[in-house]
Amino acid sequence: MSQIHQLDFERPLIELEHQIAELESHQARRSGSVDLSDDLEKLRQSHETMLSKVYDGLSAWDTVKVARHPNRPQGRDYIRMICKDFCELHGDRRFGDDPAIVTGFARIGSHRCLIVTHQKGKTTEEKIACHFGCAHPEGYRKALAKMKLAEKLSLPIVTFVDTPGAYPGIGAEQRGQSAAIAENLLEMSRLKTPIISVVIGEGGSGGALGIAVADRVAMLQYAWYSVISPEGCAAILWKESQEPTNIAAAEALQLTAEHNHKLGVVDAIIPEPLGGAHRDPEAAAAQVEKWLVTKLRELKRFKPENLPARRYTRFRKLGTP
Repeated sequence: MSQIHQLDFERPLIELEHQIAELESHQARRSGSVDLSDDLEKLRQSHETMLSKVYDGLSAWDTVKVARHPNRPQGRDYIRMICKDFCELHGDRRFGDDPAIVTGFARIGSHRCLIVTHQKGKTTEEKIACHFGCAHPEGYRKALAKMKLAEKLSLPIVTFVDTPGAYPGIGAEQRGQSAAIAENLLEMSRLKTPIISVVIGEGGSGGALGIAVADRVAMLQYAWYSVISPEGCAAILWKESQEPTNIAAAEALQLTAEHNHKLGVVDAIIPEPLGGAHRDPEAAAAQVEKWLVTKLRELKRFKPENLPARRYTRFRKLGTP
């Protein structure tokens, strides 16, 4: 139960988790000669109660920390847990292949679709290769090329958003980073095939929106979605990014799933297991799959030629009472 990475607001839980682990170890060593099941059950109930209390009272900045948890399931994890017969597609046919964006055909339930996701990486080597989930222009061009292919094949598109933002390096700018994102926004808005997007972790700025112009958008309960990261906002407004300014920025940005749903930016909040998706990835994936299957079935009822107009109307309504 105890995890290597501990969030600061989870410190009250750590002692309980150590006690539970010690009792479980002690009972295993005694091979049932001493019955500690009642004590274990009481400790587990206390842990569950405290965990529920902690996560019910998360601040916006705490939510950002949960969304960045290193054990939180990423795009490839959801592909593994949700998708069947995944066939990955590579390259933008102009410059190269960006590992920060993963694309491929798969089945979700009985629905064949195109999957597009950000990927941050798990190990240090993977994180460096994936630019920590910050895509280059070739990643966005790869995504768009595969989306247009899905449109030709009359397949719906499912995207998983998890990025702090698009890659800000000189090379990315020289290869047309802003133009690539802008083109994605334009072309996705008029694709004649259903598009569904789920913010599974971080949803930072245009880097997120570059694959999130969709007919239906959802957020996981402890994800965040905003025009800028709290640190970036703090650096602009207060000229420094420190804990107090990051906390203030996170609150001002209204970036949580609850805020975004209230403002109409997202259509639904997908509940996570108690304590976040990092504690039970399979349960989180089951909730995501359930929502996706429902929305895929719903959107397939619409005529493809009517989808761009409906998508336009959805985005024009954002921010209106």
